[in-house]
Amino acid sequence: MNVIFGPVNSRRFGLSLGVDLSPARKQCNFDCVYCELKPAKPVLLSQNAPNVDEVVSQVQVAFDKGLEFDFITLTANGEPSLYPHLKELVKSLNSIKKDKKLLILSNGTGVLSEFAFEAMLGLDVAKFSLDSAVERIFFRVDKAHKSINLQEMIEKMAHFRAKFRGQLVMEVLVVQGLNDNELEFKALNEAFLRIKPNRVDIGTIDRPSAYPVRAVSEQTLSKLAALITSAPVLLPKRHFSAQSVDFSEDELLKILALRPQSELDIKAMSQNSKALLQKMLESSKIRVVELAGVKFYRA
Repeated sequence: MNVIFGPVNSRRFGLSLGVDLSPARKQCNFDCVYCELKPAKPVLLSQNAPNVDEVVSQVQVAFDKGLEFDFITLTANGEPSLYPHLKELVKSLNSIKKDKKLLILSNGTGVLSEFAFEAMLGLDVAKFSLDSAVERIFFRVDKAHKSINLQEMIEKMAHFRAKFRGQLVMEVLVVQGLNDNELEFKALNEAFLRIKPNRVDIGTIDRPSAYPVRAVSEQTLSKLAALITSAPVLLPKRHFSAQSVDFSEDELLKILALRPQSELDIKAMSQNSKALLQKMLESSKIRVVELAGVKFYRA
């Protein structure tokens, strides 16, 4: 059973070697309205999972072939934290990963399981989703298994972050008419204040989805992102305005003090602004920090 795919170029995590921990069918405790896979009833256990030796062997083959990648990414046709041998797999992959980073793309519910919680502490980067901090909207967007308690999950995410030595990225997927308003994002900001992630990624639907839902505009995303003040925000854009933005040094310092700017944000700036940023870097007025594979400029 083939569980490896890629490497693929990710807008958020560089070159990624994917590891599909549920290659046969969708197995997830969510049935998100925006999921690219067909609708399926949420489950709490992953069945017929590949064994650890099989997964590690295929990852080793990728190393032996000399493939270039930055991350070994644990994912699934569903939720990878449901994989029953997760702790053993993380330990085994850590022993062969060399200079690569080990990442999981998870909906975050693994923090509710003592077994998955402990396993994920061995990762370099964890990406958790939180599409709403309001229970009614959370269940409408994510169609989570009825046993999942949203507030408990948020508290456990905060507990995980306090113990985790790696980098935690939170992701919000915005759906038109559901979680695309100011009240939703103020509630999310409060949740992120408790969780304290290294980075928050905010995006919208850009592929065919399981249910008839719609994306929001990049303008709406930008307005909503401005409400997240508790962590650096990344908007993984595919398109940029043809008109670049020009800033003075004082304006750049103020912007970077209030909100760190990602590499993608910098691309939308004018050549003059980019030249100023370089001078400010050289004079140590600003600095660059890397958060889970993405560079941010900050004052």
